[in-house]
Amino acid sequence: MFVILNTHRLDAIKPSFATRRIPAGDIAAIDMAATDLMPGDVVLARVDEIGQHKRIERPDGRRAILIEGDEILIVCGARYAPDQFEAACPTSLGPADLVAAGGIAGIELVRHERMDPATKITLLGTVLNAHGKRLNLADYAVAAAQPAGNVPVIAVVGTSMNAGKTHTVASIVQGLAQMGTRVAALKVTGTGAGGDLWLQKDVGASVVMDFTDAGFGTTYRVPVDEIETGADRLMAAAEAQGAEVIVVEVADGLRQQETAALMQSPRFSARLHGVVFAAGDAMGAEAGVAWLQKAGHDVRAISGLLTRSPLAIREAEAAGSTPVLTPEQLRDPQNLEWLTGAAVPSLSIAA
Repeated sequence: MFVILNTHRLDAIKPSFATRRIPAGDIAAIDMAATDLMPGDVVLARVDEIGQHKRIERPDGRRAILIEGDEILIVCGARYAPDQFEAACPTSLGPADLVAAGGIAGIELVRHERMDPATKITLLGTVLNAHGKRLNLADYAVAAAQPAGNVPVIAVVGTSMNAGKTHTVASIVQGLAQMGTRVAALKVTGTGAGGDLWLQKDVGASVVMDFTDAGFGTTYRVPVDEIETGADRLMAAAEAQGAEVIVVEVADGLRQQETAALMQSPRFSARLHGVVFAAGDAMGAEAGVAWLQKAGHDVRAISGLLTRSPLAIREAEAAGSTPVLTPEQLRDPQNLEWLTGAAVPSLSIAA
């Protein structure tokens, strides 16, 4: 059953960050009898019971308060977040969960003990354009293209969620921008949310995109070849916009299935000039660097949460030859020159 969305109802709907690439004029109706929902499908949902997520991130980054009865524009997808939720992608309309404030509809499977139950929602219908076509984020992805490969690409990967990857990317981006470099910050896996993108804009990135720009609400349960294609699209788009260096964040940790598959992929690895590894402790750093080197990566530096502790830095330095760089050192022009294509410097960090 198709229901036309009139102007009054459209004005009351709260759109989410994940839907930011969809022009308002493309939202015309909903199919309340839709079946076989797919990842990336855009859906209209009603908020039934407020749980963990009490706000929804809008396309402009503002976090709007949710009220029971609100209608929200969100995207179907799975979620993998050890500090929050694991969720499956819904396959039918009806009861579901808001599993990410950026606007992801899922079915909660497990949650961290610190999390409240997910906010309960009802999926009312899939969103249609004026021609009756079901909207999916893949329809709004940046153009398919292969990167030329003439721009250095530095990947930042880590031990886990909240290991300091995003802050590591921001430090590199800030340093490059202050040198006058046109730098692109890309996030190629994860769950749709704007916080990381806004941070990279704030520290000076000239080009900022993530996997939602490549057509994915989330990348959990997405085949690795599709993630590779999405990463290629983003890198090609960054090159086309004049990026001189590209810094890529790969979400979660090396034990997460899509992260592991991507970092073991010859296709993706061939794009990389080097890797910076973010870790929370020395043992994690040692294990992660060994894993990456075994996979054939040039691990140029260790950073992340462990750099808050001089003792943790000392332990990580003692474990191997990979230099440990604090955020301040990542912003240093000499180290940035090396990260993007020179010889390994002799570094010593005071305890």
